[in-house]
Amino acid sequence: MFLSLDPVYWLFLIPGLILAGIASAKTKGTFNKYSKVAASSRMTGEQAARRMLDRNGLQNVTINRVRGFLSDHYNPMNRTLNLSPDVYDSPSLSAIGVACHEAGHALQHATGYVPLQIRSAMVPITQFSSWGSYIFILLGVFMQSAGMMKLGVILFAVGFIFSVITLPVEWDASARAKRQMVTDGIVQPSEAQDAGKVLDAAFLTYVASAVTALLTLLYYMMRLGLLGGRDD
Repeated sequence: MFLSLDPVYWLFLIPGLILAGIASAKTKGTFNKYSKVAASSRMTGEQAARRMLDRNGLQNVTINRVRGFLSDHYNPMNRTLNLSPDVYDSPSLSAIGVACHEAGHALQHATGYVPLQIRSAMVPITQFSSWGSYIFILLGVFMQSAGMMKLGVILFAVGFIFSVITLPVEWDASARAKRQMVTDGIVQPSEAQDAGKVLDAAFLTYVASAVTALLTLLYYMMRLGLLGGRDD
Protein backbone atom coordinates (compact mmCIF):
# COMPACT_ATOMS: atom_id res chain seq x y z
CA MET A 1 0.00 0.00 0.00
CA PHE A 2 1.42 3.38 -1.12
CA LEU A 3 -0.63 5.71 1.09
CA SER A 4 -0.11 7.65 4.27
CA LEU A 5 -2.31 5.10 6.08
CA ASP A 6 0.57 2.67 5.76
CA PRO A 7 2.10 2.31 9.26
CA VAL A 8 5.58 2.06 7.70
CA TYR A 9 5.06 5.56 6.34
CA TRP A 10 4.74 6.90 9.86
CA LEU A 11 7.88 5.07 10.95
CA PHE A 12 9.72 7.14 8.35
CA LEU A 13 7.84 10.35 9.00
CA ILE A 14 7.68 10.54 12.81
CA PRO A 15 11.41 11.27 13.36
CA GLY A 16 11.17 14.22 10.98
CA LEU A 17 8.00 15.50 12.64
CA ILE A 18 9.65 15.31 16.06
CA LEU A 19 12.71 17.19 14.81
CA ALA A 20 10.49 19.79 13.14
CA GLY A 21 8.52 20.28 16.36
CA ILE A 22 11.68 20.71 18.41
CA ALA A 23 13.14 23.16 15.88
CA SER A 24 9.94 25.22 15.73
CA ALA A 25 9.65 25.40 19.51
CA LYS A 26 13.31 26.35 19.86
CA THR A 27 13.01 29.07 17.22
CA LYS A 28 9.94 30.63 18.81
CA GLY A 29 11.38 30.33 22.30
CA THR A 30 14.73 31.85 21.36
CA PHE A 31 13.10 34.65 19.37
CA ASN A 32 10.74 35.48 22.26
CA LYS A 33 13.61 35.42 24.76
CA TYR A 34 15.79 37.90 22.91
CA SER A 35 12.85 39.99 21.72
CA LYS A 36 12.84 41.29 25.29
CA VAL A 37 16.50 42.34 25.10
CA ALA A 38 17.16 45.67 23.39
CA ALA A 39 20.41 46.34 21.55
CA SER A 40 22.59 49.06 23.05
CA SER A 41 22.47 50.92 19.73
CA ARG A 42 18.65 51.09 20.03
CA MET A 43 18.40 50.47 16.29
CA THR A 44 15.20 48.88 15.05
CA GLY A 45 15.29 45.90 12.72
CA GLU A 46 14.55 48.20 9.79
CA GLN A 47 17.35 50.59 10.72
CA ALA A 48 19.82 47.74 11.21
CA ALA A 49 19.00 46.21 7.84
CA ARG A 50 19.19 49.65 6.18
CA ARG A 51 22.64 50.28 7.59
CA MET A 52 23.89 46.86 6.54
CA LEU A 53 22.52 47.33 3.02
CA ASP A 54 23.84 50.88 2.65
CA ARG A 55 27.31 49.92 3.89
CA ASN A 56 27.41 47.42 1.04
CA GLY A 57 26.20 49.83 -1.63
CA LEU A 58 22.68 48.41 -1.80
CA GLN A 59 20.72 51.63 -1.50
CA ASN A 60 18.47 50.35 -4.30
CA VAL A 61 17.04 47.62 -2.05
CA THR A 62 13.73 48.74 -0.55
CA ILE A 63 12.64 47.67 2.92
CA ASN A 64 8.93 47.04 3.45
CA ARG A 65 6.78 46.21 6.46
CA VAL A 66 4.65 43.12 5.85
CA ARG A 67 2.05 41.28 7.88
CA GLY A 68 2.59 38.05 9.77
CA PHE A 69 4.77 36.64 12.53
CA LEU A 70 8.32 35.93 11.28
CA SER A 71 7.14 36.38 7.70
CA ASP A 72 10.44 38.09 6.92
CA HIS A 73 12.01 37.42 3.54
CA TYR A 74 14.09 38.93 0.75
CA ASN A 75 12.57 38.97 -2.74
CA PRO A 76 15.29 38.91 -5.42
CA MET A 77 12.72 39.51 -8.16
CA ASN A 78 12.02 43.10 -7.12
CA ARG A 79 14.94 43.62 -4.73
CA THR A 80 12.79 44.18 -1.67
CA LEU A 81 13.52 43.22 1.90
CA ASN A 82 10.23 42.47 3.66
CA LEU A 83 10.10 42.56 7.45
CA SER A 84 7.30 41.59 9.83
CA PRO A 85 6.12 44.20 12.38
CA ASP A 86 7.89 42.36 15.23
CA VAL A 87 11.15 42.80 13.35
CA TYR A 88 10.68 46.07 11.46
CA ASP A 89 9.78 48.21 14.48
CA SER A 90 11.66 46.52 17.31
CA PRO A 91 15.15 47.40 18.67
CA SER A 92 15.53 43.90 20.13
CA LEU A 93 18.41 41.55 19.44
CA SER A 94 15.94 39.11 17.89
CA ALA A 95 14.65 41.72 15.47
CA ILE A 96 18.12 42.88 14.51
CA GLY A 97 19.31 39.31 13.98
CA VAL A 98 16.43 38.45 11.68
CA ALA A 99 16.59 41.74 9.78
CA CYS A 100 20.33 41.43 9.19
CA HIS A 101 19.87 37.81 8.10
CA GLU A 102 17.44 38.94 5.41
CA ALA A 103 19.86 41.70 4.44
CA GLY A 104 22.40 38.90 4.10
CA HIS A 105 20.27 37.42 1.33
CA ALA A 106 20.34 40.77 -0.46
CA LEU A 107 24.14 40.70 -0.23
CA GLN A 108 24.15 37.17 -1.65
CA HIS A 109 22.05 38.36 -4.55
CA ALA A 110 24.29 41.34 -5.21
CA THR A 111 27.47 39.24 -5.19
CA GLY A 112 26.06 36.42 -7.32
CA TYR A 113 26.17 33.80 -4.59
CA VAL A 114 25.78 30.59 -6.60
CA PRO A 115 23.60 28.52 -4.22
CA LEU A 116 21.10 31.41 -4.08
CA GLN A 117 21.06 31.59 -7.87
CA ILE A 118 20.39 27.85 -8.09
CA ARG A 119 17.62 28.04 -5.49
CA SER A 120 15.97 30.99 -7.22
CA ALA A 121 16.09 29.16 -10.57
CA MET A 122 14.46 26.12 -8.96
CA VAL A 123 11.52 28.01 -7.44
CA PRO A 124 9.09 27.59 -10.42
CA ILE A 125 9.65 23.85 -10.83
CA THR A 126 9.62 23.34 -7.07
CA GLN A 127 6.26 25.11 -6.78
CA PHE A 128 4.88 22.66 -9.35
CA SER A 129 6.57 19.58 -7.93
CA SER A 130 5.41 20.30 -4.37
CA TRP A 131 1.81 19.47 -5.27
CA GLY A 132 2.35 17.59 -8.52
CA SER A 133 4.33 14.86 -6.81
CA TYR A 134 1.43 13.79 -4.60
CA ILE A 135 -1.04 13.92 -7.49
CA PHE A 136 1.07 11.61 -9.65
CA ILE A 137 1.81 9.28 -6.74
CA LEU A 138 -1.87 8.95 -5.83
CA LEU A 139 -2.89 8.53 -9.47
CA GLY A 140 -0.24 5.86 -9.81
CA VAL A 141 -1.66 4.03 -6.80
CA PHE A 142 -5.24 4.06 -8.03
CA MET A 143 -4.28 3.28 -11.63
CA GLN A 144 -1.65 0.75 -10.53
CA SER A 145 0.88 2.53 -12.73
CA ALA A 146 4.46 2.18 -11.54
CA GLY A 147 5.59 4.69 -14.15
CA MET A 148 3.26 7.37 -12.86
CA MET A 149 4.34 6.72 -9.29
CA LYS A 150 7.99 7.00 -10.30
CA LEU A 151 7.24 10.34 -11.94
CA GLY A 152 5.67 11.49 -8.68
CA VAL A 153 8.73 10.39 -6.73
CA ILE A 154 11.02 12.22 -9.17
CA LEU A 155 8.99 15.38 -8.65
CA PHE A 156 9.19 14.89 -4.89
CA ALA A 157 12.97 14.50 -5.20
CA VAL A 158 13.08 17.97 -6.77
CA GLY A 159 11.56 19.38 -3.59
CA PHE A 160 14.11 17.50 -1.52
CA ILE A 161 16.98 18.90 -3.60
CA PHE A 162 15.52 22.38 -3.13
CA SER A 163 15.47 21.92 0.66
CA VAL A 164 19.11 20.77 0.59
CA ILE A 165 20.24 23.74 -1.52
CA THR A 166 18.42 26.01 0.92
CA LEU A 167 20.74 24.95 3.75
CA PRO A 168 23.96 26.68 2.56
CA VAL A 169 21.92 29.70 1.45
CA GLU A 170 20.45 30.19 4.93
CA TRP A 171 23.69 29.38 6.74
CA ASP A 172 25.69 31.85 4.64
CA ALA A 173 23.11 34.62 5.12
CA SER A 174 23.34 34.15 8.89
CA ALA A 175 27.14 34.14 8.77
CA ARG A 176 27.12 37.43 6.87
CA ALA A 177 24.66 38.89 9.36
CA LYS A 178 26.66 37.83 12.42
CA ARG A 179 29.82 39.32 10.97
CA GLN A 180 28.38 42.62 9.75
CA MET A 181 26.22 43.29 12.78
CA VAL A 182 29.48 43.98 14.57
CA THR A 183 31.60 45.55 11.81
CA ASP A 184 28.76 47.94 10.88
CA GLY A 185 28.34 49.04 14.50
CA ILE A 186 24.81 47.69 14.83
CA VAL A 187 25.49 45.62 17.96
CA GLN A 188 28.33 44.88 20.34
CA PRO A 189 30.23 41.57 19.95
CA SER A 190 28.53 40.09 23.02
CA GLU A 191 25.14 41.14 21.69
CA ALA A 192 25.91 39.59 18.32
CA GLN A 193 26.33 36.23 20.04
CA ASP A 194 22.81 36.42 21.45
CA ALA A 195 21.33 37.68 18.19
CA GLY A 196 23.12 34.81 16.48
CA LYS A 197 21.35 32.31 18.72
CA VAL A 198 18.08 33.32 17.10
CA LEU A 199 19.53 32.65 13.66
CA ASP A 200 21.01 29.32 14.73
CA ALA A 201 17.63 28.20 16.08
CA ALA A 202 15.91 29.26 12.87
CA PHE A 203 18.45 27.29 10.82
CA LEU A 204 17.32 24.13 12.60
CA THR A 205 13.90 24.49 10.98
CA TYR A 206 15.53 24.22 7.55
CA VAL A 207 17.49 21.17 8.67
CA ALA A 208 14.29 19.59 9.96
CA SER A 209 12.56 20.29 6.65
CA ALA A 210 15.39 18.65 4.70
CA VAL A 211 15.43 15.61 7.00
CA THR A 212 11.66 15.18 6.73
CA ALA A 213 11.84 15.44 2.94
CA LEU A 214 14.66 12.88 2.84
CA LEU A 215 12.81 10.37 5.02
CA THR A 216 9.65 10.74 2.94
CA LEU A 217 11.63 10.30 -0.27
CA LEU A 218 13.27 7.16 1.10
CA TYR A 219 9.85 5.77 1.99
CA TYR A 220 8.54 6.31 -1.54
CA MET A 221 11.68 4.80 -3.06
CA MET A 222 11.36 1.78 -0.80
CA ARG A 223 7.72 1.28 -1.78
CA LEU A 224 8.68 1.41 -5.45
CA GLY A 225 11.36 -1.20 -4.90
CA LEU A 226 14.16 1.26 -5.55
CA LEU A 227 15.51 0.60 -2.06
CA GLY A 228 15.67 -2.96 -0.75
CA GLY A 229 13.09 -5.45 -1.95
CA ARG A 230 9.98 -4.44 -3.83
CA ASP A 231 6.82 -4.22 -1.74
CA ASP A 232 4.01 -5.90 -3.67
